[in-house]
Amino acid sequence: MRLIESIEAYQRNDPAARSKFEVFWLYNGLHAVIYYRFAHWFFTHKMKFIGRWISQIARRRTGVEIHPAAKIGRRLVIDHGTGIVIGATAEIGDDCLLYQGVTLGGTGAQREKRHPTLGNNVMVGCGAKVLGPFKVGDNARIAANSVVLSEVPANSTVVGVPGRVVRLNGEKLDHIHTPDPIRAELDYLRERLEKLEKHMEEQ
Repeated sequence: MRLIESIEAYQRNDPAARSKFEVFWLYNGLHAVIYYRFAHWFFTHKMKFIGRWISQIARRRTGVEIHPAAKIGRRLVIDHGTGIVIGATAEIGDDCLLYQGVTLGGTGAQREKRHPTLGNNVMVGCGAKVLGPFKVGDNARIAANSVVLSEVPANSTVVGVPGRVVRLNGEKLDHIHTPDPIRAELDYLRERLEKLEKHMEEQ
């Protein structure tokens, strides 16, 4: 049963999840996805108003807003969940993990595809914004508070504003020791400047 596999996914990803009973009754991320499944069914069976109505009930009760037209795969885990927004043309693969405050949003008012597509096993850190109709590859990691505006390769880690790829080996993201690409670039420029100053002094 898909509900059981979703609950088990929460237990794998959240060390605070002590039992299936607790996850089912107390985890608003799971509740948001259950609401979404009903809303999506109505929305795709020519009952769009009912689908939207259910999605708005879910937003008020869970703090998670998922448009019923979005496409979501299996075993999605929404950790805490408050403030998450998933747009109408967003697509999410299997085994993805979203933290609080994530936005899968668009960058324009066009009616065609305007939201991102997440591959399988993608993690998006808290507060991250993924904006635009591009693909985030399988096993990608997006660091907390990053703003991603372009395609992300598979097995990579993205950090910063705007988001930059800092790892391509698929290692699991460490939120405490995440590299800062801007800091690395400034350190390089400072080192280069010191070498130039030393060279000038020697002349």
